Amino acid sequence: MSDLSRRRVLATGITAALTLGALAGGTAAASAHSAQPAKPGHTAKPAAHRAIPFTAATVTQQANGSFSISWTSAPGVGRVSVYAGRDQQHIARGHAVATGRGTATVTVPPPGKADRWWFELVPDHGQPLTLADRSLHLTSAPNFRDAGGYRTTDGQWVRMGVLYRSGDLSTLTDADLATLRRLGIRTDIDLRTSTERGSAPDRLPAGTRYVVADVLGDALSGSLPTTEDAAVQMMTEAERTMVSGGNARKAYTTLVDAAADPRAAAVVYHCTAGKDRTGWASATLLTALGVPRATVMQDYLASNTYRAAENAAALAQLPEAMRPAYKALLDVRPEYLNAGFDEVSRKYGSFGRYLDEALGFDSRDVRDLRRQLLVG
Repeated sequence: MSDLSRRRVLATGITAALTLGALAGGTAAASAHSAQPAKPGHTAKPAAHRAIPFTAATVTQQANGSFSISWTSAPGVGRVSVYAGRDQQHIARGHAVATGRGTATVTVPPPGKADRWWFELVPDHGQPLTLADRSLHLTSAPNFRDAGGYRTTDGQWVRMGVLYRSGDLSTLTDADLATLRRLGIRTDIDLRTSTERGSAPDRLPAGTRYVVADVLGDALSGSLPTTEDAAVQMMTEAERTMVSGGNARKAYTTLVDAAADPRAAAVVYHCTAGKDRTGWASATLLTALGVPRATVMQDYLASNTYRAAENAAALAQLPEAMRPAYKALLDVRPEYLNAGFDEVSRKYGSFGRYLDEALGFDSRDVRDLRRQLLVG
């Protein structure tokens, strides 16, 4: 593997910054409850009375262009009708593309050409829910995906089409750029170091506001790990740095501010691979919005699926003896994200205090964020 390829893999694994000095002190396990700040003054309503009665729902585009749509409803919903549209403000409600019971999976044939198809699930009791496939299926950015479409602990849903997460944007094709322009990307939050930005500058739709929010800074040093254990240690220490590091706190404050600003939407935030710095960005936003820890972890680990082909190609260039260490850098693993939550617990005591003390987001700001990004 060339020196350039080695540097690229290390950047993908979280840049050389992951060898920043180990943070002092031990860590205490953060419970799922402590990582999910309660909504002030809110009491959860019984499932049957929630405005949006779906307890789970997903839209997945298949290789042949069809869509698999699955949902589970709270008791009391007997039938669900599904409507489609080329954007979520223009759903064709005159004709249902599918119907099903309160819990069902349906397949919708390819509806036609569109940058993104949206589906409105309309229950016979309760409010509708509008979703799309989370992936944008960009040929040049396979880990570019919607950060929304998740259910919170109190039955609300994170809006889709407002926040996106991604990896490298320097190689976007003209066709993918045109897609992003039509989808209304207005703000790009670049979480990378100056070295990464200089060697691979973003390609953006004309008029997009570009914001640097460098998580790691440039005072970096270190070398590639040679064993899997050393690589895992590097990644977990890096995750802790993303919580406690000074650059990280400033960068994620910038991100959360943009997410809360309706004038910034739609926002894309990204690093090199879209998995570590971007992964903690999504974990921070989703947890602040009240999304359960298990769902946050699911979103985090999805990078392994979206990046599978790219990771396999990188590993194929290496001698077999080197692959375990490099795979640990290219992967996302539960212990990496858990190290971040553990650091929140150790350093701040709760996620609410992390938002307040590290990012400057108090309970009123969190309420505003939820008002902006949640439906239901």
